Amino acid sequence: MKITVIGCGRLGAPYAAGLAALGHEVLGLDSNTDTASLLDAGKPPFAEPGLAEAITEGAATGGLTFTSSYAKAAAHAAVHFIAVPTPQAMGAAHHDLTDVFAAAEALAREITRDIVVVIKSSVPAGTSARVKQRMMAVAPAGVRVEVAASPDFMREAHSISDVRRPTRIVLGVEHGGRAENLLRQVWSECLADGVPLVVTDLATAELCKLAANAFLATRVSFVNALSEFCEAAGANVEDLAAAIGHDKRIGAQYLMPGLGFGGSCLTKDIRGFVALAQSLGVGESLEFLTKVDAINQGRRERAVQLARQAAGGDLSGCRVGVWGASFKAGIDDVRDSPALDVAVRLHQAGAVVSVYDPQAMDNARAEHPYLSYVTDAAAAAQEASVLLHLTNWAEFGRLSPAQLAPSERPTLVDARRGLLRHPEWEAAGWTVQIL
Repeated sequence: MKITVIGCGRLGAPYAAGLAALGHEVLGLDSNTDTASLLDAGKPPFAEPGLAEAITEGAATGGLTFTSSYAKAAAHAAVHFIAVPTPQAMGAAHHDLTDVFAAAEALAREITRDIVVVIKSSVPAGTSARVKQRMMAVAPAGVRVEVAASPDFMREAHSISDVRRPTRIVLGVEHGGRAENLLRQVWSECLADGVPLVVTDLATAELCKLAANAFLATRVSFVNALSEFCEAAGANVEDLAAAIGHDKRIGAQYLMPGLGFGGSCLTKDIRGFVALAQSLGVGESLEFLTKVDAINQGRRERAVQLARQAAGGDLSGCRVGVWGASFKAGIDDVRDSPALDVAVRLHQAGAVVSVYDPQAMDNARAEHPYLSYVTDAAAAAQEASVLLHLTNWAEFGRLSPAQLAPSERPTLVDARRGLLRHPEWEAAGWTVQIL
């Protein structure tokens, strides 16, 4: 099937490559000509495991090409996925839908036949109806636009496998339309392999992503709240999490205490979810999510507090090493990165901060050029009185703490449990503080 994917960033590019791998003829469109040119040359403009290979494979089979032309996209296919960013709006908690509406209207001006538009971006309930209204207002007379909602559940660092074999497929469709049958064809290989399918109305589908992210964020903040409680009570939060995680009704996923969540989705979506509820007059029902958000933000300040304590109460002039800048390992994405946020707070407190990340250095430097960046993990640690482990890159676990310690007794603040072997660090002369 011929498909276009509009928006080829961290969401759209993996979807374009993944759909091509499923056997479709995919044209990826990005309004940024530089991005489109890079992708068409087989060079992703960001780090994502397996993406470069997937793009190369798609190009080799002729199933994947890229453009910046809406006219070419309109001519290529009758099924169009919109996968543009929907960040948190400036000065508000709602999603910023500017790019969604702009993409939809630009496409509508170029179409010459009936089309199905699938909203893949994270959006609040009611967006698909607004997209259709805007598209019909500018589309040529006599052309029908049908809009469907199919939220993504893709994880960065696992995007290609998640697109090829999603955990579930949600289709929000108009009653009596043709979108359901077309999208069943798009995902026919996955459905044949037993991937669960949920077909529902537009508003319910739009809420699926927001509700899922709100629940995942709640789990993370819940275990981090337990971590603070256990610290006060003299209990072991890791053992507690393991014990409750064995309950099948709860499960162990997302029950690892630490620095908390970041990235472009969870924080934005829980805030947008609350804002949507407030606009519908039911804000009290989701008010607890504001506490989920507050707990998550508080973990970042707690990491700074531990560093300050290790520095004797004053970070002014203290040399601090930071391991990690991306919001998770495996990628170079620094959007709402807890690690980078902590580094900035340390700098603002007067510390001399040296940051190292295996992949995200360029993006971090572009966001915060006033921080110091070093070329390897050892360089960040060797001159530091305090070292903070903030992103769980595997290479950090392979380093010998004995080779990293300076002459005076330094402190490790471990905000990402389970990777570093604390007894080895303590034996090498480090004081270990666990977030």
